[in-house]
Amino acid sequence: MTPEFVIGFARQSIELTLSIALPMLGVGLGVGVIVSILQAATQIQEMTLTFVPKIISVFLALLISFPWIMDRLLTFTRDIFINFPQYIK
Repeated sequence: MTPEFVIGFARQSIELTLSIALPMLGVGLGVGVIVSILQAATQIQEMTLTFVPKIISVFLALLISFPWIMDRLLTFTRDIFINFPQYIK
């Protein structure tokens, strides 16, 4: 294994992790901003009000994007196992 291979493999792994987490993080951010705007407009400053919509929306985003996430993870894992003999040279 060369240092270039290790750096490239780590970069690919980090990019996959970020692309998988992006839908849930984006939905959580969007819902958080909307709830914050509503709280500022209505003067309701309840701390628990922000958590419930975020948890529900992130869970729904996970359910919707789960087939895509599994496809990406299976493709990455399959590529690792297929190319494993080349990696150990």
